[in-house]
Amino acid sequence: MSEIISTEGLGMPVEVGAIDSQLKKLWEADEASTNASLMNFLVYTEDPSKLQENSETIQELTREHACRAVLIAMNRNATEVRVEAWITAHCHLAHGKKSICSEQVSFLLHGKSLGRLRNTVFAHLNSDLPLVFWWQGEFSDLFEERLYRLLNRLIFDSSTWSDPKAGFRRLLEVREDTKGGVVTQDLAWTRSYFYRLAVARLFDEPMAQKSFPGIESVRVKARSQHRTAALLLLAWVITRSGWSVQTQESDRVILESREGRRVVAELNWDDEGAPISELEISAPNCKVRISREAGNSHLCQSICADDHCVELSGPADSDEAAGLVASQLSRGGKNSLFLHVLPQFMELLEGGD
Repeated sequence: MSEIISTEGLGMPVEVGAIDSQLKKLWEADEASTNASLMNFLVYTEDPSKLQENSETIQELTREHACRAVLIAMNRNATEVRVEAWITAHCHLAHGKKSICSEQVSFLLHGKSLGRLRNTVFAHLNSDLPLVFWWQGEFSDLFEERLYRLLNRLIFDSSTWSDPKAGFRRLLEVREDTKGGVVTQDLAWTRSYFYRLAVARLFDEPMAQKSFPGIESVRVKARSQHRTAALLLLAWVITRSGWSVQTQESDRVILESREGRRVVAELNWDDEGAPISELEISAPNCKVRISREAGNSHLCQSICADDHCVELSGPADSDEAAGLVASQLSRGGKNSLFLHVLPQFMELLEGGD
């Protein structure tokens, strides 16, 4: 039995060859709306059931990020090779008056004809705008040179990968092949953004700075599904501290500080908690702790030295991939810190067997 794929909310069905002319008619029929685009934003999945969900995500993203959105779902198990397409517009009021709209073109590609992803879909981009590509799921054989060389920014989520080692090796190949020309953004890294800000904030405290050379342990707690997010956060702590890995066994890493002290780092798993639920850094007379309850939109931050404690609160990263993408689009940048941490992360990832 063939899978029933919901196309609700995708808009008007169109023939592929008539997409541009139908989009023109769409705008001509609505003089009250303004077509706005700051980028081409492509969302690709090999799970066709996500097509409707991705359209709802674009509806939310275009509130702050005007774009030409292209949704691509590949039904690779289909025996018949064909393409279905739809067009629509996501409109939001500007200052309570004229609506600002972003156009969306959706494709459902059936079958295994490999060239259609480039030839059919990329023919409908706005060539004057940068290309942001959100690849959902594992990198498949369709993630090849003639595709990724067209990208300005690649967004992915390593937490969804069944084989993170293979995925990151592929990513490093892409960066080498493009000479770093593609900005790469892992949503697993984005999940720790406010944790990293909180650590920097707490270590501005004189009592934390004083205790830093005496740090003895680091503990990261997360859902097991988000192992790469936990490893990236730990890699960031190690890199910023100037420590080196001495030995590693599964979820326990023995480090050496710049002063030659032994530091023990541990990963703990709590599948009932937040994606990242805790980061604790301990010295003999000082403990820095950032934590978050599942579903809470704020981080609890504390630093205790001797008998004195300071407690703070701050925002937490979104649990949803769409919210993380929106945050990343707002920040932009070259993601240089992620690249700086990547070698240490790869050492932890490869040594975690």
